[in-house]
Amino acid sequence: MGEFELIKYIQTRLARPLPESVVLGIGDDAAILATPSNQHVVVTSDTLNAGVHFPRDTSAENIGYKSLAVSLSDLASMGAKPWWFNLNLSLIDLDFDWMEGLLDGLNDAMDGNDIVIIGGDTTGGPLSLSITAAGLCGPGKALRRDGAKPGEDVWVSGSIGDAACALQHMDTASVDLMARLNRPTARLELGQKLAHDGLASSCADISDGLLADAGNIAARSGVAIQIIAADIPIADEVKRLDPNNALKYAATGGDDYELVFTAGAAHRNALKNLSAELNLPLTRIGTVLQGQGVHLLDADGAEVSVKSPGYDHFSST
Repeated sequence: MGEFELIKYIQTRLARPLPESVVLGIGDDAAILATPSNQHVVVTSDTLNAGVHFPRDTSAENIGYKSLAVSLSDLASMGAKPWWFNLNLSLIDLDFDWMEGLLDGLNDAMDGNDIVIIGGDTTGGPLSLSITAAGLCGPGKALRRDGAKPGEDVWVSGSIGDAACALQHMDTASVDLMARLNRPTARLELGQKLAHDGLASSCADISDGLLADAGNIAARSGVAIQIIAADIPIADEVKRLDPNNALKYAATGGDDYELVFTAGAAHRNALKNLSAELNLPLTRIGTVLQGQGVHLLDADGAEVSVKSPGYDHFSST
């Protein structure tokens, strides 16, 4: 199979009916899009490299799934509805069975999310996948990082630290915990509800670590964020597998792709109801304050020292 046959094969395997807003998809040098009326376009890009974003022995299916899921999570954090994506794929060599698995995983991530592929690129080189994805939201409705205000609550979805723990305990972690690493769920419905109903003043997805991503909100909003360590929702399995490091995984591990967001106290009941509606835990873990930075406090109110708040690709430079 050559490059052009591969492109045709990818197009066939990932085929979905194109919405009217996609005037021209795969086949030409570029796609043609018609922006739906009264909608803003939200665009994100993510690159996953072997040995950096996933272990080299990760299955092709899980690589395919996660490569799209992380971009869907970015759209979720902005409150956007998925629209389309481009796939750029670098391969050391072309293994048909491996490609089958990769496309199976991509299909799994596409299912139920109403997103279509409109193009991309294939090239030879070290294993790497890069996805550019776009979503839609109403004007002025997108969730951003710069809206947090002193006095508001800080919330997270789901449980935090699962993926980091699974990565360190791959031989003993349960199937469900490993799925949190390899097949994260983009909280699209939550993000869209928070945006549509005006429940969140700011939001980010937890990709680099809770403290790092909450820190991005604090920096963009010009505020301080205080997080109570005991209130961070940590799964029972994480506490059992590695009790000494459970808090470190939750505070700095990343790769969970849950949402951290801020909301006024007046929305507490609405968020409780939304949690029940989505069957997704939403936990209040802290407060927005005047000042700067993120502060993790223990049960006595003392600040917990953290060596690094999260993952940084260039921390050694």
